[in-house]
Amino acid sequence: MPRPRFLIGFLNLGHAVDHLLMLIFPTVVLAMAPAFGWTYDDMLKLSLGGFIAFGAGSLPAGWLGDRWSRRGMLIVFFVGIGAAAIVAGCVQSPWQLAVALTFVGAFGAIYHPVGIAMLVKDEVRVGRALGINGIWGNLGVAFAALCAGAMADLVGWRAAFILPGALAILIGIAFALAVPVVPVGSGGRAPAREMLDNAMLARIFIVLLVATLCGGVIFNATTIAMPKVFDERLHALTQSTFGIGALVCMVYTIAAFAQYCVGRLIDKVSVRAVFVPVALMQVPLLFLGATVENGAMLIVAVAMMFFVFGQIPINDAMVARYTDERWRARVYAVRYVVSFGASTLAVPLIAQLHGADGNFATVFLVLSGLAALITLAASWLPQRRARAVPAPAVAAE
Repeated sequence: MPRPRFLIGFLNLGHAVDHLLMLIFPTVVLAMAPAFGWTYDDMLKLSLGGFIAFGAGSLPAGWLGDRWSRRGMLIVFFVGIGAAAIVAGCVQSPWQLAVALTFVGAFGAIYHPVGIAMLVKDEVRVGRALGINGIWGNLGVAFAALCAGAMADLVGWRAAFILPGALAILIGIAFALAVPVVPVGSGGRAPAREMLDNAMLARIFIVLLVATLCGGVIFNATTIAMPKVFDERLHALTQSTFGIGALVCMVYTIAAFAQYCVGRLIDKVSVRAVFVPVALMQVPLLFLGATVENGAMLIVAVAMMFFVFGQIPINDAMVARYTDERWRARVYAVRYVVSFGASTLAVPLIAQLHGADGNFATVFLVLSGLAALITLAASWLPQRRARAVPAPAVAAE
């Protein structure tokens, strides 16, 4: 039985919702800190529990997706993350906010291992599918900054949580009504997998581990820090929370299309041929981010985020290309546990280094070094695509 055509639309929309609700706080915190009488560095630490839960929750989510129901888990995701966001908009103290953000992260953890596994199931052009899905995810990142900045200035920071949360719940209800339960055994045939010897698989695992660890820190650190970076570096362009959010949104929207470009390339050439230049370009751009200001910072930010975002479908395509569909959600879960687990280091990294220096120079230098490690790891991948063999028929969701 073929998948409903609108299922892909819901999966892409879910990716946007996930990143939007996870990244509202880094922009809203600019308005929340004065309201609670805390500094930016202290308020930012309240999000640490959410990012830890975002990583740790991936493993049980992937297991339940494979063993119970991927459709059911996505319903839990939409309704749960929406409800948690609404609670975050109703809190009365910073510590209540920390608890609410932890629940946002826990429910947000469901999407990636479950949604991405559903996306690549029966998909022949995996790179293209991941690229389009990645655009949606990064548009969620982009509009998190825009929506949060606009609502914080025009309505209040509470609305920045409550309105998107209500929207997520409505999408979840629509998903439950529109997407049917597909009986086990009615699935199609999974796309071909590449066959490699054990030594090469071990090498690929090491590369994926390094890329996941370092890439998780780079992605989270840049997306969390960017609103504050623009607040400090773009005085000549804007001085309002809404203006900062609009500029961050513009940068992320342009950079989002990197995933589509990279995804199309992955379907045509070896992963190494795409991965090495994408990782390499991050090194000088992150280095430049340590010092430039105003217009130059804006230009560097666009180029930097283009390649940071462009790396994401490469990591996911490696999992899709080398794993069996029957336990792919669990493999994605492990990948995202590592990725989002490592990404939690971004919060104390930013808070500690920004608090010590009063700027983001050292943060960007550290991230540039991590990008260099990814480049070295990517160069260890096989230069040619391996021989592909048909995968066995698989059960449906």
